[in-house]
Amino acid sequence: MLWSYERASGQCVKYEKTDMVSSRGVEHATKREITLALDIREVLSYDKYLGLPTVVGRSKKKPLLFVIHQIERCLVGFIEKLVSWAGREVLIKVVAQAIPSYAMSIFNFPKDLCNAIQATINCFWWGHKPEDQKLHWLESSKLCHRKAEGGIGLRAMEVFNKALLAK
Repeated sequence: MLWSYERASGQCVKYEKTDMVSSRGVEHATKREITLALDIREVLSYDKYLGLPTVVGRSKKKPLLFVIHQIERCLVGFIEKLVSWAGREVLIKVVAQAIPSYAMSIFNFPKDLCNAIQATINCFWWGHKPEDQKLHWLESSKLCHRKAEGGIGLRAMEVFNKALLAK
């Protein structure tokens, strides 16, 4: 089957770099026959390729939660330090909003996941610590407005995701 692809496309399949993903309905013996015949390995559903999950099941949010964890991990070091407002803006625009861009160009993120990413960024902007309650001088939706409109110019994650997918 793969040799017909090679002939039709003019490309050569590297079997040492080839992996197989199968659904639950495929019997174990059949999977084993295919992997032995082609000398390839079977990929589990939780594997990643280029930093993204290879298989996204029914839950669209769970496999993409790693994006929020990456943003939190990058910003947590700066929460304890005194960072100016300009520094926070630069960190958000250059680091926090750049992390999900590759994944968002491939996957349509659920609305609640986009909101969770936005909430993480907003918490960093306002300097939240779990034990502190700070006064928000702007509502969170206005943070994403342009500076000329009285906002800060942050990206709205849901709109950003749609724009990357349209591109």
